[in-house]
Amino acid sequence: MPSTHLSLHYHVVFSTKERHPLIDQAWRVRLHAYLGGVIRDLGGVPECVGGIADHVHLLIGLKATHRLCDVIREVKVSSSKWVHEAIGLREFAWQDGYGAFTVSENRREAIQLYIQNQEAHHQARRFQDEYLAFLRQAGVEFDERYVW
Repeated sequence: MPSTHLSLHYHVVFSTKERHPLIDQAWRVRLHAYLGGVIRDLGGVPECVGGIADHVHLLIGLKATHRLCDVIREVKVSSSKWVHEAIGLREFAWQDGYGAFTVSENRREAIQLYIQNQEAHHQARRFQDEYLAFLRQAGVEFDERYVW
């Protein structure tokens, strides 16, 4: 085959440090836009960004040359700095880890809708329960002592 063809889409989830509800609704949309901008600046495609006070969800498209861990590290570092400087919230930080799940083309629209409806979704389901369900559904082995 003379060329490479890819479809690399990831649903990424990460939370604020110790899951403190620091992402205020007054500036949440700005943060989500900033996260998308960082991904775009890194050469990725921010397909959808959403979340609530203690975590974010990203649906992103990446190139084969991207290393997911490098992209997420840069997104977290850059956005933490933005929150410190633009919002003035010095205690803001992201938790070290993250969850990343591949998304097939036929699931992208469902994941986008899910991310867009985080407020309503979390009125019925806690983040902890949601995240454990993601891990189980994806077949990820984990020790619950080290998830939180």
